[in-house]
Amino acid sequence: MSVNKQEVRDIVDAVGGKDNIAAATHCVTRLRFALKDESKVDKEKLDQIDMVKGSFSTNGQFQVVIGQGLVDKVYKEMAEQTGMAESSKEDVKDAASSKLNPIQKAVKMLADIFIPILPAIVTAGLLMGINNILSGAGIFFDDKSLIDVYPQWADLSGIINLIANTAFTFLPALIGWSAVKRFGGSPLLGIVLGLILVHPDLLNAWSYGEAQAKGEVPVWNIFGLEVEKIGYQGQVLPVLFASYLLAKIEVFLNKRVPDSIKLLVVAPITLLVTGFAAFIVIGPITFAAGNFITDGVIAIFDNFAALGGLLYGGLYSLLVVTGMHHTFLAVDLQLVASAGGTFLWPMLALSNIAQGSAAFAMMRIVKDEKQKGLALTSGISAYLGITEPAMFGVNLRYRYPFIAAMIGSAIAGIFITINHVKAFSIGVGGIPGFLSIQSEYWTAFFIGMAIAIVVPFVLTYVFAKFNWKKK
Repeated sequence: MSVNKQEVRDIVDAVGGKDNIAAATHCVTRLRFALKDESKVDKEKLDQIDMVKGSFSTNGQFQVVIGQGLVDKVYKEMAEQTGMAESSKEDVKDAASSKLNPIQKAVKMLADIFIPILPAIVTAGLLMGINNILSGAGIFFDDKSLIDVYPQWADLSGIINLIANTAFTFLPALIGWSAVKRFGGSPLLGIVLGLILVHPDLLNAWSYGEAQAKGEVPVWNIFGLEVEKIGYQGQVLPVLFASYLLAKIEVFLNKRVPDSIKLLVVAPITLLVTGFAAFIVIGPITFAAGNFITDGVIAIFDNFAALGGLLYGGLYSLLVVTGMHHTFLAVDLQLVASAGGTFLWPMLALSNIAQGSAAFAMMRIVKDEKQKGLALTSGISAYLGITEPAMFGVNLRYRYPFIAAMIGSAIAGIFITINHVKAFSIGVGGIPGFLSIQSEYWTAFFIGMAIAIVVPFVLTYVFAKFNWKKK
């Protein structure tokens, strides 16, 4: 596919000209700009450019949706036309970060840590869903699972379950790798740190409650100091804080230790100090804090289920707009580890569907052929778990479809929370999300899914009829 050079020039002009671009890069589908002044962006002009599928601003970056394959050619043509040096994603992130407030920086930090490991977690959730179909009782047969009736499938199910559980069993290693890298340390040491926290010689975190009740929690005795010998399987906070400490110690030592002995000094001291700190101080404090947060979230939804569903289900799409939805991934993972499942993630899946339904309604309403095509493709994308094209390319552009999707998602959220729907893991949002839902809640989840499909679609039509002139 060739690049229309005039349209590339139009994109540069629409974002304020080359002098307004501090740095630029691209991902699989989008141009990513760190702009000096976003108020100079002419969104109306951008929307009129054929190759542009939508645009939005998040985490200090202004992003223009182009499409897979074409975006790389557009970026190269833009670099050639403007004479700017091609920037890395880190260059753009650094330029964008300078404009963020402390809260935005904290949200961005969590996003930088969790987004790289998200594919592994989502894949694990999808495979756990497949295993759930094979091993869940009552899905195909009354009070029996598929492998109960056909035991020759049991080993296949066992292998799938092992592959699926690996990402969650060694979650601290994944987080350690990503977090230490984000904090400026060696990712390899982050992996080792995560593996230390789930070493098989430690008491498994999932057995801690039972062992504590029996008074059988193993301990180390270090010169009279008793340290509980427990692992942190499925925990998020211990490895996050330990990773920060590890990275800072490593950076400190690397600046001061001569190159000739770095291999013998930096890594051993870094791991020893961080390891002792993790088991003696960081682990116990953050483990208690994580359980406190989990218990608090559970208490809110146990006592005010409808209100929780209304707020989280209805406002989740706004969290996506601000980028704050990434902070709840840590809560989901903590719920999966400590509560046997998350009741937050199912609302995410329905919110994605609601945005897709509103986009599908817009496909029927708008007259412009480009907008029809964008509504169709972005609606399909939202149904499969990727909502940004539908939200930023269609629904937010006209506003009322976005509101319709929020209302539909809120109603669906209320319904599934009062029915205590849980997912045993994070999975693929949208229609495939049912695979991650515990099978005993499938009926309630499918009803919630129907609400998320029908209500936004109908409301978008109603709002269009009474509040909007068709274009």
